[in-house]
Amino acid sequence: MAIDVRARVTLRTMEQFVAVAEELHFHRAAERLNMSQPPLTSAIRKLEEDIDVTLIERGNRVLGLTPAGEKFLEEARETLRQAEQAITGTKDVAAGRTGLVRLGYVGSSLYGRLPDAIRAFRLQYPKVRLELREATTAAQIAAIRAGTMDVGVVIPPLHHAEDVELDRFDSDRLCMALPKDHPLGKQGRVKLSDLSDEPFVLWPMLEGRGFHLQVIRLCANAGFVPRVEQEAYGMHAVLSLVAVGLGVSVVPESMSGFRDDRITYRPINDAGSEFELSFIYRDLSPSAASFVCHASGKEKYKVL
Repeated sequence: MAIDVRARVTLRTMEQFVAVAEELHFHRAAERLNMSQPPLTSAIRKLEEDIDVTLIERGNRVLGLTPAGEKFLEEARETLRQAEQAITGTKDVAAGRTGLVRLGYVGSSLYGRLPDAIRAFRLQYPKVRLELREATTAAQIAAIRAGTMDVGVVIPPLHHAEDVELDRFDSDRLCMALPKDHPLGKQGRVKLSDLSDEPFVLWPMLEGRGFHLQVIRLCANAGFVPRVEQEAYGMHAVLSLVAVGLGVSVVPESMSGFRDDRITYRPINDAGSEFELSFIYRDLSPSAASFVCHASGKEKYKVL
């Protein structure tokens, strides 16, 4: 009948054996372990009795390890290493120092604080893996609800999204974008009302309802309703269509360096042109909480 020795050969017993095996002297090993010698000698004898193997060659003193002792030393060191790794890894996960953060973002956020926030986080938390995905506000909300995204960077206000948390992260303002060869681009000053007869390129309302309505309100306050002739999913796609001359648009001012060889940007000084970017999430894993906390400067977030 096999004897189960797992309950007897503890990590402490292995640590004691390793000390004796490395010192080849019970007194020095006891000092290293901060214990007296007699209990250590008894512990090693009991270990040998429990596994029914002689591990140490003895005379008037410790002469060395038996071949079995050499093998047990190798395995004990590895077991202790794995145990330490298990404890350290578990603590790192609980503290958010390791793990995975699936981060979504609207395209314009890459031209504001987000890149610096990501860079600083990677330096502070090198063991956390970041997966980045550009997506519209609506797509990010859906992904967070589905559990395929941890944190999003969106443009509020949100529509029918009472089940997600919203925290302010950055700010921006809107500006006009015109094809480089557009006659208005040659003027020193352009007003939003000057675009009243121009074809517009915008994004579908369902993909960013609050932001879309902000543009419509700005145009309405300028005395016109924009004539949307082309829609594109994502701000980079909108600007790419402006660059090839398919229309004008109203876009985040932070993106005014994008394709500036093909696009002319003009500021909008009207009231209501400012907007915010916010983090959205539901319950945060420790690593995702670390990211939001680090990027926003807050101290604590609800974790899973």
